[in-house]
Amino acid sequence: MLRRLLAALVMLVALWLVAVAVLFVWPPANSGPPAHADAVVVLSGGRNWRLDPALKLVERGVAPVLAISSPYRDQRWTKAHRLCQGLDGRLRFKVICFQAVPYSTRGEAETVTRLAQHNGWNRIVVVTSTYHVTRARMLFRRCYHGSLWMVGASSPWLLLPEEWAFETGKLLVQSTVERAC
Repeated sequence: MLRRLLAALVMLVALWLVAVAVLFVWPPANSGPPAHADAVVVLSGGRNWRLDPALKLVERGVAPVLAISSPYRDQRWTKAHRLCQGLDGRLRFKVICFQAVPYSTRGEAETVTRLAQHNGWNRIVVVTSTYHVTRARMLFRRCYHGSLWMVGASSPWLLLPEEWAFETGKLLVQSTVERAC
């Protein structure tokens, strides 16, 4: 009996690891960011490991606007603070900083959708952590109906097992219970 229980537990963990690999390590992705978009949106959290790839995209000319979600929720996100305060006068793109309401990925999708409608954005690139791409894409597709590209940014490896566990729970909830935009 104990042996069967242990075998079932090992099988469950193995299945979860396969799901983690497919959904959070190598999520289905776009072939790459578009040649042109109306805005690059960087989601809150992850500080510079999300912001730096977003900056590279706007500096490459992919979009004329960089939108930064909820930069003041983390006082240590100083690079975002400097951009939001306009302290770097050399920028060749517009920076929009916004507070997601409510403060969640779903709130970010809702807020970006309102920003897109207000600013006439039909094509956006959303930059988030790779482990977060699957759920963020799902939520943005529910709310935003323009062209959407997702870009995954690397995260520190030490944080990933904990993030995978949280993302598993959040993805289950938002796939079953919280299905609205």
